[in-house]
Amino acid sequence: MTSNRWLLIIWLGFFVLGCAQAGTYSLSLRYQPVKEFSSLQQKIGSTLAMAPFKDERTETLYIGLYTHLQGDSSYFKSRPFPLDKAIQESLSEALFRNSVKTILISHWDGKPESLRHMETDSVLMIEIKKFWTDGKSSPFKSTVKAAVQLVIHLGVKKEAKVFTRNVEVEKELTVARSTPERVETMINQILTDIFDSYFSHPY
Repeated sequence: MTSNRWLLIIWLGFFVLGCAQAGTYSLSLRYQPVKEFSSLQQKIGSTLAMAPFKDERTETLYIGLYTHLQGDSSYFKSRPFPLDKAIQESLSEALFRNSVKTILISHWDGKPESLRHMETDSVLMIEIKKFWTDGKSSPFKSTVKAAVQLVIHLGVKKEAKVFTRNVEVEKELTVARSTPERVETMINQILTDIFDSYFSHPY
């Protein structure tokens, strides 16, 4: 009887831990490079125009969902909001630390012919195809899956070319208890993986 009682207490403990309060949480998205980009300025120049990033997902209000053990859900939003702004601002900060000045522009047609009229050395535009986390709680564990797909367009004036790269990353995390902070860390690690690799070899 004592053994059964302890099993019940342990199970209830996991149940409570898996039942974080439902609601909407804002996750701070920050790309923090861990690599040094010694040849980045040589590749893209010292000034980079940023055309408006395009969020082409069906659901643009949220970036994730977590289903609790009792069946209700928590939603995640990006901070800053919307998502395209969060990614753009984060990239600007990271590039500035690598001696690349970014300038926002209102439009870019994505064609190599338009590069000669640019006042910057290069231009960047990103299409967000996927950006979603899906988490679920069970009595003894929580599983979170994240999928990010970006199509990155980089126009380089000196090359008179537009380089396009499709990047897709998926990760899965299993922990005793998921928290918004853990989801935030997971997403930011994906951003680091994507952009550290990209800026190491932009073309």
